[in-house]
Amino acid sequence: MKPTGHHGGWVIILTFIISFILTIMPMPQIAIHLRPEWSALVLLYWCMALPQRIGVGTGWIVGLLLDVLKGSLLGQHALALAVIAYLILNLHQRVRLFPLWQQAVVVMMLLNLSQLLLLWFDGITGQPAKGLQYWLPPLVAMLLWPGVFLLLRGIRRYYKIR
Repeated sequence: MKPTGHHGGWVIILTFIISFILTIMPMPQIAIHLRPEWSALVLLYWCMALPQRIGVGTGWIVGLLLDVLKGSLLGQHALALAVIAYLILNLHQRVRLFPLWQQAVVVMMLLNLSQLLLLWFDGITGQPAKGLQYWLPPLVAMLLWPGVFLLLRGIRRYYKIR
């Protein structure tokens, strides 16, 4: 008799670790403002694919780890990722039916909300105002979403994660 427990938890954790590595990987100065929020992209995918396993708590934990990794105010990424995880969990049944380009637009809107929350934290803590380049990562993430989605879906299917 085969056990019926969850499979692939280590694969999900590994995808988040890879997203953290991509977050801190050095980039040329000219492209530094184009880096998408990899952890948010991975979180949004897993929330849509496995809403019964990945949720707001996962978003909060990933956000706290991201705060520590980036050296930012503890809790700001945690709140932003928990909010977008909550929203995608409420919308996942609709968004999963959308074509990839429409999913990418939804992802961009959620990441813009995340950026807005982070900007609010910056304002509260007295950080200097951001320029227009601050809003480029969600646009880049929208362009990368189809590839990220297809890659993570392929991994999920290969390892039979459910």
